[in-house]
Amino acid sequence: MAEWFNQSIDELHEQLVSGELTAEQLTRAVFERIEETEGDLQSFLALNKEQALAQARAIDEKGIDPDNVLSGIPMALKDNIITKDLRTTAASKMLYNFDPIYDATVTEKLAEAGTVLIGKTNMDEFAMGSSTETSYFQKTTNAWNKDYVPGGSSGGSAAAVAAGQVPFALGSDTGGSVRQPASFNGVVGMKPTYGRVSRYGLIAFSSSCDQIGAITKNVKDNAHVLNAICGEDERDYTSASVDVPDFTAKIGQSIEGMKIAYPKEYLADGIDEDVRKSVEAAIEVFKELGATVEEVSLPHSKYGLPVYYIQACAEATSNLSRFDGIRYGYRSENVNNLEELYVNTRSEGFGDEVKRRIMLGTFALSSENFDTHFTKAGQVRTSIKQDFEKVFADYDLIIAPTTPTPAFKLGDVQDPVAMYMCDMLTIPVNLAGLPGMTVPCGFSNGLPLGLQFIGKPFDEATLYQAAFAYEQKAQIDTMPAVRGGQK
Repeated sequence: MAEWFNQSIDELHEQLVSGELTAEQLTRAVFERIEETEGDLQSFLALNKEQALAQARAIDEKGIDPDNVLSGIPMALKDNIITKDLRTTAASKMLYNFDPIYDATVTEKLAEAGTVLIGKTNMDEFAMGSSTETSYFQKTTNAWNKDYVPGGSSGGSAAAVAAGQVPFALGSDTGGSVRQPASFNGVVGMKPTYGRVSRYGLIAFSSSCDQIGAITKNVKDNAHVLNAICGEDERDYTSASVDVPDFTAKIGQSIEGMKIAYPKEYLADGIDEDVRKSVEAAIEVFKELGATVEEVSLPHSKYGLPVYYIQACAEATSNLSRFDGIRYGYRSENVNNLEELYVNTRSEGFGDEVKRRIMLGTFALSSENFDTHFTKAGQVRTSIKQDFEKVFADYDLIIAPTTPTPAFKLGDVQDPVAMYMCDMLTIPVNLAGLPGMTVPCGFSNGLPLGLQFIGKPFDEATLYQAAFAYEQKAQIDTMPAVRGGQK
């Protein structure tokens, strides 16, 4: 079981099936690994040790399912994914004492697949942030360098996977919150098509953009996890009534003849030179693999950031109105009447970034601004979607940088607008409801960079096919020093 944390899910599954390793042994090793690394990383908000070990023993007694690659595999969930009887805070003071009475659909699906829930990972408060620095409880660090941010909002999940604390973790992606931290930490992150994965039990931020996705060490691991969490859910009316394929089926197939586009707007001014060079190198890799790679235009993508912050904040204003100090969560004690209860609870319970977005959303929804801001944003969002549709009429997929820069130092970005720019390349994918994933593609001063793959609706299988081909050909060393890799 030496260095289990550098092994793929398939490799761990083989050992579990052969009896070389038990689920309980693997689970104990995971908690030992967390104890070794958590002091610097700070990726977990809650651990589930007793229940996890009991769950692992029950799996061993029943026997590892040889046909289920996730049977006995430990994992973690972002702390905005509901877990029955396991504290779920969304990294907010507002939910500091919230112990849910039900499980999210993805939590149920992973339990049915025989995975072992290790704990809940840190995040930006209510998923509002790009660095995991807005968490009320603690600041997570990058797995490659503890002086740098892990990205956000799923920073805890990405850092935990990159550092080998867990084989995989789930995050949520509203404007890039799976792909951006996965890129910053040198791991693989997938945002599925909107509706592919049920949002039931995901604490809502922006309901028209939120989507749950997997963060893993490699492409095939990611496909395995997506297989387990997809499917229509009658409890989520936005979940799609579409067949769920085997997302590993096309992995290993040639991509010769595949038509790949790269948008010129994604390599324009403002993109770090090392990021640009890594994408240009990736383009050459795809050409060597026999794919056709051509430049295209997505002209309305430049409006993605303002459209997103109007629509997402407006939806957040509505979604967060339920946190009022009445039903559950934080309640201010400094009150004399009902109005003070609402005002003081929300003033004290929400952090600055959450309050900023609530105010932005309220502004956009006000009667005097609704048509000029919210309605107009919806119209431009349609144009962004149509840009993608035009490209996909002629191409199989799009590649682009995941982020405009590598990870930045903790505390370096104080300006909210500068922080919002971190997601400028991922946001259009959410607005269009498309699948997007990131795969490591290089380094800048020892920090990982990510290549973004964007696909047609419900065509995640093609993304996995192309990403796996690239991963195998490029052979990027994605092992940080904490796992015995690059120093």
